[in-house]
Amino acid sequence: MAQSKFVKANEEIAKKVAGTFEKIEKAVVGGYTKVEDAFVDRYLTRDGETVEDAKARLKQETGAAEKQ
Repeated sequence: MAQSKFVKANEEIAKKVAGTFEKIEKAVVGGYTKVEDAFVDRYLTRDGETVEDAKARLKQETGAAEKQ
């Protein structure tokens, strides 16, 4: 049985909305990551430490503090 025009139109709209949402999500998360990296680089890194090393250290320190 053939689907009505409305069902087909709704499916196309749903695909476009989902695709647009994914694009927006990636842009927002990417922007947040840039801001987070800049903050960690400026304020939380120690001498000679990379941003990734600082994030790992902070995560480890936070995990240790939560266990206590």
